[in-house]
Amino acid sequence: MMRTTEQLTRIFGQEAATCVSTARLLVVGAGGIGCELLKDLSMSGFQHIEAVDLDTIDLSNLNRQFLFQRRHIKRPKSEVAVQAIRNFNPGIDAHARQANIKEPTFDVDWFSQFDLVLNALDNLDARRHVNTMCLAAHVPLIESGTAGYLGQVTVIKGGETECFECHPKPVERKTFPICTIRSTPSAPIHCIVWAKNYLFAQLFGERQDDKDMTAEEDAENMEELKQLREESMALAKLAEAMGSPEFARVVFEKVFSGDIARLLSMPDMWKHRQPPTQLDYDELESVALGSDFDPTSPGTHTAMSLTDAFVLFKYTAGRLAQRLDSDGQGGSISFDKDDEDALNFVAATASLRSYVFGIDQTSIFETKAMAGNIIPAIATTNAVVAGMMVTQAIMVVSEQMSRCHTAYVSYNSKRSRSVLSEPLATPNATCAVCRRRYLTLRVADLSRTTLGDVVDYLHMLAETENNLYLGEDISIVEGSRILYDLDFEDNMEKSMEELDLGRGRMITVTREDLDDVECVAATVPVVLSIAGPRVEDGSQPLDLDIEGFELVPEFAPLPPPTVDETAPSGDQLHFADDDVAVVVDDSDGDEGLATLNHAENVNDISDELAKRKLSDIGVRVESPVKRRAVATDDETTISE
Repeated sequence: MMRTTEQLTRIFGQEAATCVSTARLLVVGAGGIGCELLKDLSMSGFQHIEAVDLDTIDLSNLNRQFLFQRRHIKRPKSEVAVQAIRNFNPGIDAHARQANIKEPTFDVDWFSQFDLVLNALDNLDARRHVNTMCLAAHVPLIESGTAGYLGQVTVIKGGETECFECHPKPVERKTFPICTIRSTPSAPIHCIVWAKNYLFAQLFGERQDDKDMTAEEDAENMEELKQLREESMALAKLAEAMGSPEFARVVFEKVFSGDIARLLSMPDMWKHRQPPTQLDYDELESVALGSDFDPTSPGTHTAMSLTDAFVLFKYTAGRLAQRLDSDGQGGSISFDKDDEDALNFVAATASLRSYVFGIDQTSIFETKAMAGNIIPAIATTNAVVAGMMVTQAIMVVSEQMSRCHTAYVSYNSKRSRSVLSEPLATPNATCAVCRRRYLTLRVADLSRTTLGDVVDYLHMLAETENNLYLGEDISIVEGSRILYDLDFEDNMEKSMEELDLGRGRMITVTREDLDDVECVAATVPVVLSIAGPRVEDGSQPLDLDIEGFELVPEFAPLPPPTVDETAPSGDQLHFADDDVAVVVDDSDGDEGLATLNHAENVNDISDELAKRKLSDIGVRVESPVKRRAVATDDETTISE
């Protein structure tokens, strides 16, 4: 590593090189970004790394997670990744944990041992948790995400920059009306949802008719819904034929012939749309006899012909039925995008249904992306993002925060640059997560200390230099659970153990009386992270103690609410003629970044109503100048 140290010294200085070699890093996630990140960190001079990931390696990971090989399938990602970087750098102090980062074991004390945390996660819930823990432990965090050719890296430091939740990231599950899915599909996704959540579930899995589908039971479709329920019951009876040579035929004739005939018997339904076409099993079987299509290795990137889809349907239906029959206990098979039989069955039946309704075909690869609610990952994007994370990490551990920035990867053939950057944003003054005073509450004996003891201790602090300015009227909550306020004192005599307030839990203390506050801090709630006692030199620990006062940032007063008197009424958005629609796909990406399906220049967004409307769909407008839309995690930022 001598050459690496010399290079770091030349670029960042001797002090930075020393900081890099001694810094303790936590990497959360060892997937697409995580593999690239761990490799880059180990080759950039970082010597002390701990990696945490709950997942094991699947076959589908191997196309982009290059630290893994086929022989590693089913092994923990973190362990294999750490072993790989030890091979790159034998002298590195690297450790792996296969665990859920949300486990109580990983409390504020555990996070505090690190100089920097780097997130390479693929789900919002875990990212929110790590964001909160880093704020509580006063440890900087580097957040990242990718989705296809889009990527983002930013640095989060409590009191100095925006945190992960400074702007809302609403995630709404896409649902489709039952009648559209069952009777009048018009897009490939309708056929895929039908194949996955209706046909596959009814035949091989647990019944889940309403997943991804909503029923609108009005007078016009009540009769149709009744027929659809009867149709579901009839399909469920087909399970009796499972395992027999005729299983594929009876399923096919039910869903692609009989059900279609029923739909065609309702002419009013097809007055303004193309009617479906019945498929004939015997006819397709006759044609398939001359086909050289191999259902054991179907092409994944090209759409199937009608005959190929028929052959694949027969093959996968038989395979799945055989798997259930061999179980012998009447079990079920859950859809998994990495289960080839399940995926190919859904792809084949969705393709057949598309032919029935005259809908564009999709390949197995595209079906996998839609059925698995994933955005195909691009290895190059992961590599670029990981490289930017390491650059930011060097500057953070060497205390050069002023040189850090938020960077975006946004591929566009019309643009000369694929990486854009902007200065780190300051915290949102109204953020419900980072506009908090995070302290550590150390409890010596959870079974003996009561909630009343904690309340008394907080009141006692008002007479010391560590006054929290909470006043006498306070409320205490844990998540959505109310533990105490002046009108609810039932828990005062209960121990922390009885209230399940153990190590790793957080309670929020808020001042209720804001009429005569002494300072701005009095308006900011206090979050207490519960931890064990700190024992030094064998001395007896205090029953209760609060730490971290010196780390709490100063808070500026909240700005008064403003109302734009000039904002027009109504729901119309006032954009220039050359603006285009911004459409945000709310599903999680493979590495946790929402997709921006289509966005170009958005001009002169000065209308306050327009800003609010854009905010509702996850678009943040920072100032009324011409800007460009760039995807961030589950939101879109209009940035320069």
